[in-house]
Amino acid sequence: MNKPLVEHNKISALTGTRVLQLIDSLEAGGAERVAINFANALVGEVEGSFLCATRAEGLLKSSINSDVGYLYINKTKTIDFKAIRRLHRFVKDHHITIIHAHSTSYFLATIIKVLKPKLKLVWHDHYGKSEFLEQRPKGVLKICSYFFNHVFSVNSKLETWAKQYLKAKSVSYLPNFAIKNKIASTTNLKGEPGKRIVCLANLRPQKDHLNLLQAFKDVLKTHPDWTLHLVGQDFKDAYSKSVFKFINTNQLEYNVFVYGSCPDTSAILSQCTIGVLSSKSEGLPLALLEYGLAGLPVITTDVGDCNLVVSNRQEGLLIPSNNSLALEKALLEFITNPEKAKLASSTLHHKVELQFSEASAIKTIKAIYQSILV
Repeated sequence: MNKPLVEHNKISALTGTRVLQLIDSLEAGGAERVAINFANALVGEVEGSFLCATRAEGLLKSSINSDVGYLYINKTKTIDFKAIRRLHRFVKDHHITIIHAHSTSYFLATIIKVLKPKLKLVWHDHYGKSEFLEQRPKGVLKICSYFFNHVFSVNSKLETWAKQYLKAKSVSYLPNFAIKNKIASTTNLKGEPGKRIVCLANLRPQKDHLNLLQAFKDVLKTHPDWTLHLVGQDFKDAYSKSVFKFINTNQLEYNVFVYGSCPDTSAILSQCTIGVLSSKSEGLPLALLEYGLAGLPVITTDVGDCNLVVSNRQEGLLIPSNNSLALEKALLEFITNPEKAKLASSTLHHKVELQFSEASAIKTIKAIYQSILV
């Protein structure tokens, strides 16, 4: 059931601006968390903040602020006339002035813009394979981009790509920001406290869990009491099967634990000792910012804009992708040097709070909204 809309009495700098965040699902992914973070943070900053899930709900629904007007349209195919009518009616009834579409929801947003030409359309590009942009399909996106009033790109490579290939009126880089969710802890991690490594990433090939598993397997030769915790959606596909096969074949069942999607990520990170990402490709991963906000020492591969977050060894360990030996050495460096790990976690925590804050991102977003409404 859709949440009732709560009208806001607070006078905002953007009086009359009513913004709908559009996202495909509410599963526990990075783009989904960003869309909800924006909807929640804009409450009181604009006249009305709304969120629509088009294809599926999910674990993150419970983290939507009660003051956010919420809609779920159950879109089941590319051109779903019933879903289009529901969204169009919602936009009209609630006097939406801006649709802020995330990831692949741009297509539906473009249809609504065609039906309601005065509507402003912002597209937020979260594309996670920024190391392989030459393979990115762009035909439909390029056509739709004629209707985009602005594009937000989550890293500098995507910003350059959008300026080169798309026809949007303007493009800018907007780094993600992380917040500590307030969902009560429901996930109790296995393993010994103080010896837990976490990887917050859905089971997708670009996240390269197999590289991490190989590195961790070698770490266990000298530190058999440490555990690895994989948190993220399991799509039950060939890649997922390869992850579980590696765990079983190498008899890691007592040291590696897979949890699937979990809504209580902040509570999970508070139980961990080291945060790691072993990706082949990234944008600017929200998980990396969440590690920093949680005060974890971080190890990440040098892909996407990860090097903007971890830019030196005082902030964490930046390693080449697809290199299990480098990852093993980095894990051992933090495991055997807890003081170094503590310093890195403190330094990164301060940087994330300062440079990747909610206040900074919302200030930028509001400025763009204001500029396109003129």
